[in-house]
Amino acid sequence: MKIILEDLYYGRLHPNELIKSNDPKFQRIDQEVNDSMNILRENLSEDDFEQIEKLFDLLSESNSLHSAAAFIHGFRTGASMMIEIFSDEKSGIMK
Repeated sequence: MKIILEDLYYGRLHPNELIKSNDPKFQRIDQEVNDSMNILRENLSEDDFEQIEKLFDLLSESNSLHSAAAFIHGFRTGASMMIEIFSDEKSGIMK
């Protein structure tokens, strides 16, 4: 059994690297992006294509930062829900 706290402590916990969408829509869009990039590579100058790649790198970094913020927000929301559940005197749960 994995020990999540130990993985977190040693820096082995990387949830963003474990996510792979099985949604056929994602796979179709990913293929369309690859096809478009190949067309651009063939039709643009090397400098222009490098600019496109830099733009994609910036978009990827931006998406990564947004995903991290969404993950943190979701985790905090879940933890807040657990605190509320376990501190609710009306629920009959012993503290």
